[in-house]
Amino acid sequence: MTRDLSTRVFDSAIEMLPDVDNPTPLVRINRLAPAGSTLYAKLEWMNPFGSVKDRAAWEMLRSLEERGELGDKRPGRGVVEPTSGNTGLSLAALAGLRGYGMRAVVPGKVPMEKKALLRMAGAEVDVVADAMCPLPGSEDGTIGLARSYARARGDKYAMPNQYENQANAGAHERTTGPEIWRQTAGKVTHVFTALGTVGTATGLSRYLRQQNPNVKVIAVQPTPGHDVPGLRNVSELGVSRLFEPALIDEILEVDFELAYSRAVELFRREGLRAGPSSGLIFEGARRVAERDGGRGVGLGVMIFCDDIFKYVGSILKHQPAVNVDEPKG
Repeated sequence: MTRDLSTRVFDSAIEMLPDVDNPTPLVRINRLAPAGSTLYAKLEWMNPFGSVKDRAAWEMLRSLEERGELGDKRPGRGVVEPTSGNTGLSLAALAGLRGYGMRAVVPGKVPMEKKALLRMAGAEVDVVADAMCPLPGSEDGTIGLARSYARARGDKYAMPNQYENQANAGAHERTTGPEIWRQTAGKVTHVFTALGTVGTATGLSRYLRQQNPNVKVIAVQPTPGHDVPGLRNVSELGVSRLFEPALIDEILEVDFELAYSRAVELFRREGLRAGPSSGLIFEGARRVAERDGGRGVGLGVMIFCDDIFKYVGSILKHQPAVNVDEPKG
């Protein structure tokens, strides 16, 4: 794969995927940052397919190809994955580029925009009754149904399984962590992320602690009963085999309603079209930065997972003041 990053001309969308030479941007928070703090947002919606999950999806797909589970040795075989949207979208786009089919199994409460985007990317979409973020359980749930496809139709489907696949965490150990270290010239003191599959937190922590064991990795979780797609409370992490508590310095719980109000604030006051998970992460980082009179963070980096466009319906529900009345008559 050859890329000329000086001109940003690429032979394929795959070449746009980030790494240390082609990182997603870091943008400083100015008007909303607590006094005395330095907070940067890492804009993961600048990935080619719109979210941080592009990294894990590509790593998992490459791993399947390297093991001979996809590609010339298994003609006609595609992928099936349970997803709350972003991983499925990334897999669908990448699978299409590689010539594979994709089936996404999603919970019914996933925003309409994500379901539509999955279909636009070429995925077959099964919508089932399940929690907002797929949970282990019956064969009728998203994870169980995806596994049943992979078992019964192994000739047609391989299941990457983002919840157990170490390639998920490996993507962030290989790309996201080194990018942050280089972009901050090794001055990063805190990284703020969310809990979902926990691949991001695990991979970042593995890499950054090798560079400096004093770097703090802080996870921000929503309160129980939340409706923020892709995020989990610790009580929901039984589904993930990637969660290593020793790699996370602190788990901070934030009222999930703030995910939506902070996302709107970030757009209005910082020009950052951050999605609700990014809003939640920002609120957690803001609280930590305010500790000790604003000296709680030296240089903090927040993983802004995706942008607001896939969540317009959810924003309208939680922030009715942004609704636009239709003209009468």
